[in-house]
Amino acid sequence: MKNASGPPIGPGAPWLAPLAGFSDLPFRLLCRENGAAAACTEMISAKGLLRDFKKAASAGPHGASAELLRTVPEDAPLVVQLFGAEPDCIAAAAREAMGRGFVFFDVNMGCSVPKVIKTGAGAALLRDPDKAVAVGRALFRTAGEGRAGCKLRLGPDAGSSAYADLARRLEDEGAAWLTLHPRHARQGFAGSADCAALEKLARSVSIPVLASGDLFSAEEAVKRLETGVRGVMFARGALADPGIFRRYLDLLAGRVPEAYTGAAGAAFLLRHARLARALSAERAGRSGIPCALLKMRGIAPRYLRAFPGVGRFRAALAHCAGWDELNALTREFFPDSV
Repeated sequence: MKNASGPPIGPGAPWLAPLAGFSDLPFRLLCRENGAAAACTEMISAKGLLRDFKKAASAGPHGASAELLRTVPEDAPLVVQLFGAEPDCIAAAAREAMGRGFVFFDVNMGCSVPKVIKTGAGAALLRDPDKAVAVGRALFRTAGEGRAGCKLRLGPDAGSSAYADLARRLEDEGAAWLTLHPRHARQGFAGSADCAALEKLARSVSIPVLASGDLFSAEEAVKRLETGVRGVMFARGALADPGIFRRYLDLLAGRVPEAYTGAAGAAFLLRHARLARALSAERAGRSGIPCALLKMRGIAPRYLRAFPGVGRFRAALAHCAGWDELNALTREFFPDSV
């Protein structure tokens, strides 16, 4: 289902969440190959993006924020998630990105990381609904009808429920969709997601609501649809199993999903490594090892953490200095991989 001129939203169109440090281009493509219908960039500072665009205009380096926008045609539809506390800055960053071909946007109003909170952005906006609405309005009007949404949490801390009233105001200002991670910002990832809040929000607004939070299996995601949300957004569940999108779609279609095996985990690892090697700049760290490979050494064990031998595999990876060596180690420890 299309939301006006926006990205696909519906039970059969699962999204990949914006995951700081993880939802880069190689991982987004891996998830798309396994059924993700749309993906978000990592969360990007509006101020940082404007600064990087200014550097690029003067032939300087692109910078870390602009680097988060790296994409290819196969990485579509892509939703650029911005954070910031100044409406003019959010609007300017979106305009600059639109001038470079980006179409869909989201504004984060749920991140509880201290360095984001102290700028007045992320979940700090839940303490100031008027400012949150102004930030949302600036983005929605800049992007155009159907092309921008907002990611929320329940409120800044326990006992606060800013989300329902704020959601209605954001809808009135032109939000095309809302995503709710039903925890308070102060909770982080502790406790459990409040599914009753998802149901309340789905009844409170007429625009699509996407469910996030605690979707660690395809079965949990299908059950979350019972709250009345229009779709689901996988985050930590996708980090452990990029095939969660396909398993979810299989369940919706009445098919029995394939079991997650060590061979499947190794196959995800090898494919992710091929994508990272092909798409990442070969910048070397202090050790002389490509930065993308160093990052991959940390990522690789999560695909295989439930299987025997992963501890020894992780230890061996600590000395891995080349892509071919990573491939060889994977096949040595998990010989059924392809």
